[in-house]
Amino acid sequence: MPTVLIADDEPAIRRTLREILEFEGYGVEEAADGDEALDKAREGVDLVLLDIKMPKRDGMEVLQALHDAESTVPVVMISGHGTVETAVEATQLGAVDFLEKPPDLNRLLVTVRGALDRGQLQVENTRLKQVVRDQSGASDLTPIVGDSPAIARIQQTVARVAPSEARVLITGEPGTGKELVARHLHAQSSRADGPLVEVNCAAIPSELIESELFGHEKGAFTGATKQRIGKFEQADGGTLFLDEIGDMSLDAQAKVLRALQESRITRVGGDRSIPVDVRVVAATNRDLLQRVDENRFREDLYHRISVILVHVPPLRERRGDIPGIAEFILGQVMRRNGMEGKSFSDDALDALRRQEWRGNVRELRNVVERLLILSDGDQISAEDVDRYVVPGGASGAPVGLIDRYDTLFEFRDQAEKLFIERKLDENDWNVSHTAELIGIQRSHLYNKLKDLGIERPE
Repeated sequence: MPTVLIADDEPAIRRTLREILEFEGYGVEEAADGDEALDKAREGVDLVLLDIKMPKRDGMEVLQALHDAESTVPVVMISGHGTVETAVEATQLGAVDFLEKPPDLNRLLVTVRGALDRGQLQVENTRLKQVVRDQSGASDLTPIVGDSPAIARIQQTVARVAPSEARVLITGEPGTGKELVARHLHAQSSRADGPLVEVNCAAIPSELIESELFGHEKGAFTGATKQRIGKFEQADGGTLFLDEIGDMSLDAQAKVLRALQESRITRVGGDRSIPVDVRVVAATNRDLLQRVDENRFREDLYHRISVILVHVPPLRERRGDIPGIAEFILGQVMRRNGMEGKSFSDDALDALRRQEWRGNVRELRNVVERLLILSDGDQISAEDVDRYVVPGGASGAPVGLIDRYDTLFEFRDQAEKLFIERKLDENDWNVSHTAELIGIQRSHLYNKLKDLGIERPE
C-alpha cells in the first residue's frame, strides 16, 4: 500500500486530505512544518504532497533539499498562493505537479495516482540505469570470457550490431550466457544511458504475462487494485530483453508482434494507445523454427525478432575457454565473499576442462564457489575437483560430502542444495518446470530455495 506524506501547516487541510486518501486505500503520514516534512520524506514514503507556505522551512526549501539529496520520491506542490514563476521553479527542482488550494477531488486523485506511477517508474529506471552504468564500466561489466573462435565471432558481432537498432535473437542452451550477450549489446549501444529491462518469459505464468509486459489499469481484473506500468513502458528509451521468448503463449506473442510493428502498446483493461521507443533483444534455448512448425510460435514474430542471430555455444564445444572462465569466476567469488589468495592448480583446471557441464557457465559458477568454500589450503587441486565436483567422486559415492559433515541433517541439507541447484541449472531456473520434473509442488520448491539459501546466479 503506497504511503503519502501530507506536509501542510493547516490541520484542516491535513485532515481533509487524510480522509480522502485513506478512503482510497493509501497510507498517510503528516508533517506540520518543513523540518518535519524533510525528516519524514527521508525516512521513506511513496509520495509527498508539499505545501509551499510552512514554518521553519517552506516547501521550496524542502524541495530543494530533496533535489540536492537526489531523492527519487515524487513531490506534488500544493498552495493557495501559487504563481507561474513558483510553478516553473518547482518543476525545475523535480516536482511532478502543482495543485492549487483547495484541490479539486478528482484532480487530486488523478494527480496522486499519476505521481505514484511515475515515482515507481522513476525508481525502477534509476535502478536499471545504475545497473547499466555499473555494467558499462570496464571493471564491472562482466566480460565475455574466452578466446575460442566462437567467442571471437560473438564479440565481433556484438561490436558491429550494438550501435544499430536491429533486433537480435540470441540462442543457446541454458546457462551459456545469453543474458550477458544481451547486456553487452545494450552497454555498447546508443541506448546505454537508458534502462535495460529484463523479462524471463518462462518464469511468468501465462495468465500474467500480458500484464507484466504491457501493464494494466486499475480494476482490469481481480486483484488489479491500482494501475501498473508494464515492462515495455519501463524500457522506453532503452532495451527490452525478452529471455526465453520461446515459452511465451501465442496470445502474448500476437500482442508483442503488434507492439513491435506499431511501436505502441495498450495496457490490459485500457483503451489508450501509448507510444514506446524500445529496442527488443530476445533469447531462447528452444528451436523456434521447430516450434513454428508445431504451431507453438508465430512465424511472423520469429522474423521480426531475428534480424540478427547470435548463437552462444555450450562449454563442451569450447573446452579451451573453461580454464579462463573458471579463473575469472574464482576472482569474482573471492571478492564477493571477502576471500583472497586461492588459485587453481594446472591439474585442477585440466580436471574442470574434462567435465560435461550440462548446466554450462551457470553450473561452472556454482562449482567454483563450492570449491572455494570447501577446499583446504591456498590452491584448489585436482583431488578437490574429484571430491567436490564429480558426482559421487571416483568411488561412486559422494565422498566429499560424507567427509565434510558429521550429522545426517547437515549432509541432507547440502545434498538437497546441490541436487536442486543442478536441476535448476539444467532447466534455466524455471522454478515451475523444475518442481514438476523433480516431483514436488512449486510452493514447496520455493520454500526449499529460501531455507537452503539458494539464489539464481547473476
